Amino acid sequence: MRMTVIGTGYLGATHAVAMAELGHEVLGVDVDQAKIDLLASGHVPFHEPGLPELLRKHVASGAVRFTTSYEEAGRFGDVHFIGVGTPQQHNGNAADMSYVDSAVEQISLAATHDCVIAGKSTVPVGSAQRLQHLARSSAREGVAVDLVWNPEFLREGHAVDDTLRPDRMVLGLEHDDTGHPTIAAREAEAVMREVYAQQLVARTPLIVTDYQTAELVKVAANSFLATKISFINALSEITEAVGGDIRTLADAIGMDDRIGRKFLNAGVGFGGGCLPKDIRALRARSAELGLDQSLRFLAEVDDINSRRREYTVQLTMNECGGSLSGSRVGVLGATFKPESDDVRDSPALDIAARLHSMGADVRLHDPQGNANAAKRYPRLEYVDSAEEAVTGAEVILLLTEWQQFRDLDPVRTAELVARRTIIDGRNVLDPEEWMGAGWRYLALGRRPM
Repeated sequence: MRMTVIGTGYLGATHAVAMAELGHEVLGVDVDQAKIDLLASGHVPFHEPGLPELLRKHVASGAVRFTTSYEEAGRFGDVHFIGVGTPQQHNGNAADMSYVDSAVEQISLAATHDCVIAGKSTVPVGSAQRLQHLARSSAREGVAVDLVWNPEFLREGHAVDDTLRPDRMVLGLEHDDTGHPTIAAREAEAVMREVYAQQLVARTPLIVTDYQTAELVKVAANSFLATKISFINALSEITEAVGGDIRTLADAIGMDDRIGRKFLNAGVGFGGGCLPKDIRALRARSAELGLDQSLRFLAEVDDINSRRREYTVQLTMNECGGSLSGSRVGVLGATFKPESDDVRDSPALDIAARLHSMGADVRLHDPQGNANAAKRYPRLEYVDSAEEAVTGAEVILLLTEWQQFRDLDPVRTAELVARRTIIDGRNVLDPEEWMGAGWRYLALGRRPM
């Protein structure tokens, strides 16, 4: 099929390349000429394992191309995916819909033949119906533009596999006053089933529903995951206070298959471009609907997450004798998770910046995130290796669980530091191994060792 992907950031670029891998002809669209030029030359402007190789393959074959022209996109595509951002508004928690609105309006104006718009961006519930009206009112006379909502469920570091082999797919269709999909919606569904034919043959579960449910799926999933993380972090405050062990507690409750072990990892909390933004946007939308009390608990989820950062800073200060002024601190990690260069709302980078603002001499290393971190906090000192970061340090903080940090040799590392104190902000190191090498080992949710 011939399709476009509007927005070539993390979501859009990955989706465009994955659709080419599935055999479709794809045109990526963006207003940023520099980004378009970079992608067209076979280079990915962010870190995502496996994506650069597929991009080069399909740029070379001609299966995927890139443009800044909506007119070209309108002539080319039978399906137009919307993958632009919905960042948190500067003056509140609600999502900024201006980029989505603009993309839908412009591709509807440019479309020269009947087409389907498939929304993938994460939007407040109620947006799709409004966007369908916007698309139809913007389309040329005689051109039918029908919208479906097709949320994405990508995990950074696993995005290619999540697109090619998703654990589920959701299609939200327009419904009439009787609560049934319209004729146009059923036709749009048939088009989308053709788009995803390979996944459907592979028995990927497909949920077909209304606009509102489809819009809620992504934010509901992220809010649940955020709640699970904050739940175990809240318990870690108790286990640490009473001398318990949060990892053993998490293992024990995670054996209950109704709960599961995933996302029960106590530490410095969650970050990134999705979870924090989505729980705040869902709270904001519920307030607009007059349902403030329904999701009030998400405010506490957010607060618990913030407290983990504050606590880690305080713990570091205590280990430096009550003052950070002039203390050298080695920070391992800047991204919000490993296998990514994304530092948006990263607890690791936020903690490092707070330590620096309180007078600490911070040296930070991240395998992929140094450049992006430096754009946000240019006054921090970024170094090229973990060894450089920890040399002369009075305290080491492991804040992003990159494998190379998990594999650090405590004996070799001890030869580089000024004092053998490590704060394991992700609970991923072996305490016995580090203490055996003479280290004072601290981790959130565990008694100091």
